[in-house]
Amino acid sequence: MLRAPMVGFAGLVFAATGVGILPAFAQSGYDRPGGDYASAPVANGDPAVCASRCERDKVCRSWSFSYPSGGGLAMCWLKREVVPPVASDCCVSGVRGAGVAEPKRGEIEYSIDRAGGDYRSFEAAADPAGKPCADACKAEPRCRAWTYHRPGYGTAGARCYLKDHIKPPRHRPCCISGVVR
Repeated sequence: MLRAPMVGFAGLVFAATGVGILPAFAQSGYDRPGGDYASAPVANGDPAVCASRCERDKVCRSWSFSYPSGGGLAMCWLKREVVPPVASDCCVSGVRGAGVAEPKRGEIEYSIDRAGGDYRSFEAAADPAGKPCADACKAEPRCRAWTYHRPGYGTAGARCYLKDHIKPPRHRPCCISGVVR
């Protein structure tokens, strides 16, 4: 008896939004190209600032945040419609009401800095998951944790910090970290 109304409601949600009933959250690693009506730099480089801007703007239906590149600032793009997401390492995107949830992938800690405990640092290749840094740490017996500093946050290039002490995590959009041993 209750099943028919629920199926009908799910169909209405699907038809109205173009998506099924899925939890609303921002998607790291996705852009939403098109539909822009406003853009602004994000000085601190935090995708949550972009999500918050969309929440406060009645016209906004979705948004895309692009990480800083080439020495420029991070950017926030507000959109009049819910534009479908497209995989892209440059960005984080979401719909109004979603907020920002960084992906949790095992040992990788997105938007986390583990400041201190460094015994070695080096320039690293740009990588959306900090893989060169994680691989370097796994290859060295002394390394217990690592932090990858994304390009565009204070420097043009990426930098890797290998640590022989595990320090407490701090939320900072500039960084990706991990604990190995």
